[in-house]
Amino acid sequence: MKRMVGIVSVCVILAAVLAVPPVWAEDGVKVNINKATVEELVQLKGVGQKYAEAIVQYRIENGPFQTPEEIQQVPGIGARTFEVNVDRISVE
Repeated sequence: MKRMVGIVSVCVILAAVLAVPPVWAEDGVKVNINKATVEELVQLKGVGQKYAEAIVQYRIENGPFQTPEEIQQVPGIGARTFEVNVDRISVE
């Protein structure tokens, strides 16, 4: 019985966590992809932890992005992700 209560409690907590909508950068708020941390990069729409880490790794291996469009060179970041974030991305 105690085990069942524990499992139900975990399920309730998990459901509450998953119900929280993602926090995205507000319109007009720029994310500098040359300086942003993983935590800041996940504010971009369609960019989760994995892709944010890939952006940082790309930056380490290739140097700073010269243009916002260059983010599409990061594996997993395609034209659609760029298009929905074009107004939020900066390289300065």
